[in-house]
Amino acid sequence: MNIVIAIDSMKGCLTSTQASHAVISGIRQARPDAQVTAIPVSDGGEGMLEAFGAALQCSAITATVHDPLMRPVTAQYGITPDGLTAVIETAQACGLTLLAPAERDPLVATSRGAGDLIADAMRHGCTRLIVGLGGSATVDGGCGMLEALGIDIIDDRVDTTHSLLNGRQIEVIVAGDVSNPLCGTDGAARVFGPQKGATPDMVFTLERRLSQLADLTAQALGTDHRNSPGAGAAGGMGFALMAYLNATMRPGADLLLDLLDFDRQVAGADLVITGEGSADRQTLMGKLPLCVMRRARANGVPTVLLAGRVGDRQALLDAGFTAVHCINPADSPLDQCLRPAIARQRLADWGCRLALGRDPGATW
Repeated sequence: MNIVIAIDSMKGCLTSTQASHAVISGIRQARPDAQVTAIPVSDGGEGMLEAFGAALQCSAITATVHDPLMRPVTAQYGITPDGLTAVIETAQACGLTLLAPAERDPLVATSRGAGDLIADAMRHGCTRLIVGLGGSATVDGGCGMLEALGIDIIDDRVDTTHSLLNGRQIEVIVAGDVSNPLCGTDGAARVFGPQKGATPDMVFTLERRLSQLADLTAQALGTDHRNSPGAGAAGGMGFALMAYLNATMRPGADLLLDLLDFDRQVAGADLVITGEGSADRQTLMGKLPLCVMRRARANGVPTVLLAGRVGDRQALLDAGFTAVHCINPADSPLDQCLRPAIARQRLADWGCRLALGRDPGATW
């Protein structure tokens, strides 16, 4: 039996690698002879550095940067063996996980740390940046990030006099998992603000700030990216990277799967197991499990989706997943589900069950 495992991180609980190893332990228990390939994956959010760094054989670089509240924090990014490409996970510097729940305030939180990482990579001589967006605590339109790069947004003007980008040719590829615009009903403030601690009044203020930033940027640069897909990613960092660094947006999942030559790895497999923390209709908006399933399906390989929470199961099945399973019993308290040891055991149990074919309607 040949099984490929490509599970995204389960936020606040397990990394991609930890989740994969848990499933493997269950498979080994049931089928010691099974051939199992585990692939660390990420769509640009939490765990992006680990997944992309492994795919590109990066060396880890440590830097002291600012967290969302401007406190010093140690973060890492990766540099490829040729020294030219940096892999930057912005959540390392301005991620929501860096803040206690009581500290979450998107009116204050800054993306400055993401700019610190980019600046450090440039000082190391990198001319190509792969920047992962996701899991941020910020809705500042990337203004903090730009400030760290020497680009100041001052009242009614943009000052690039001291920009670190002046005279440099930098290629920037943004890996993200959302296509939201900067402003509006589906924009950064209204969709992601509440997830980061914003009250309705805060959302109104954040929306106004982002709209003003878009107007000012369009006036200064002559281009308007407020409605570009992905502009609203990471609280508007997608917008700032496209407008000021001429970044190219790529779905993080597909970018990584291309780098991993995933189609070759999945060809000839009997089963693909993918997963994430919470699976529902949002999974069908280009998130990693969907990309994994589509590629596996193109190679005639069934895909099982495991998640800590499952909603819209029928929609997921209709999209092409062979089976969709919630690893947690229906009556499990959330705090229990988020305990790493419990999540590992439940993933292992499902790995064992799948390897034994104990899944109604199994076709492998």
